[in-house]
Amino acid sequence: MSKGSPRIMILYASYGNGHLQVSHAIESELRRRGMNDVVLLDLMAEAYPLMYEINKFVYMQCFKNIPQVYGWIYDKTKHMQSDSPLGNLLHCLGMTKLKEYLLNEKPDLIIHTFPQAAVPLLARQAVNSPRNVTIITDFDLHGRWLHPGVDRYYVATDDLKSEAIDRGICSERIIVSGIPLMPLFDEPAEQLSGLPDGLTLDPDRKTVLLMGGAYGAMRNCDEICKHLSLEPDLELVIVCGRNDALCRRLTSLFKDHPNVHVLGYVNQIFVLMKYSSCIITKPGGITLSECIACSLPLFLYSPVPGQEHGNALYFEGKGAASISYEPEELVRQICALVRNPEAVNATRNRMKSLHKPKAAETIVDDLFKNLLHLNTELLGV
Repeated sequence: MSKGSPRIMILYASYGNGHLQVSHAIESELRRRGMNDVVLLDLMAEAYPLMYEINKFVYMQCFKNIPQVYGWIYDKTKHMQSDSPLGNLLHCLGMTKLKEYLLNEKPDLIIHTFPQAAVPLLARQAVNSPRNVTIITDFDLHGRWLHPGVDRYYVATDDLKSEAIDRGICSERIIVSGIPLMPLFDEPAEQLSGLPDGLTLDPDRKTVLLMGGAYGAMRNCDEICKHLSLEPDLELVIVCGRNDALCRRLTSLFKDHPNVHVLGYVNQIFVLMKYSSCIITKPGGITLSECIACSLPLFLYSPVPGQEHGNALYFEGKGAASISYEPEELVRQICALVRNPEAVNATRNRMKSLHKPKAAETIVDDLFKNLLHLNTELLGV
């Protein structure tokens, strides 16, 4: 181990923003504990900059325009073995660049927030390789996350742990931690700062939060918003993210509607979640974890085949979400829930049962105690 503070490397990928958010949450907790020698690395971007940009563009286009193809590939490879020909090929990606980083940086620990197994593959080939752990950032388990060379897995649910065990991972190497979020998601609503500038919510209406900007506009977004705007007891907050075209279009469409609020990128999304009655969103693992932390009833619209669909089915099976594929069906589901206080409370309670608070603290506690073997007084910093 390095003298002084251990050297920690966090590997992520920027396919979407979720893996990076988890990486930042872990980095923040490590630094809070006094671990200042932490580096984040997008391995694929560093190893293959041009190919990576092309691959990311193709991935996003498949995800948006031909999701059935993406889903078919996901399903066909979901149970692949780490030592299969495809598994070995994927695990070798970035290997040369990784060896260079390991030689130069000499980390004591590597944390994965994206399913790339070059590190555990190296660990099985070399002596004195760094310890490595994986934080699984979905509620649906794909074979790419699993490799016998991983020292520790951190998963969102007991069900995921059971599935990983069924696939041959030793129980002692799996910790049910939840998915790490930024600390503000663990704060009570009354302790948070106010709503985004210029936004005022009517306390006599139910607030519906619609996340419309991920990977381009949500399918049928305009039609969904029009339907919801006609419901007299609802107030609609639309977050367009960095989708400027969607923000301009919806702002123009609803400029005269007092109960529809169109926002661009929002830093205080946790505040909006805490004050909302329900949310319409895509079922990414990090977004779902944020909703669990806020006990916010979920309406999952047209989930893309693949991990999104798997995530959505899991939450629907737990009674924590409703899935729909048509705007009218979605609006019926929302109205039926928010107008029934008992149903709302029951849904929130089911979401609370899924919540694993302070996941980043749980993970760092375990890293300190069982992998880095640091002094216990650091655990309470």
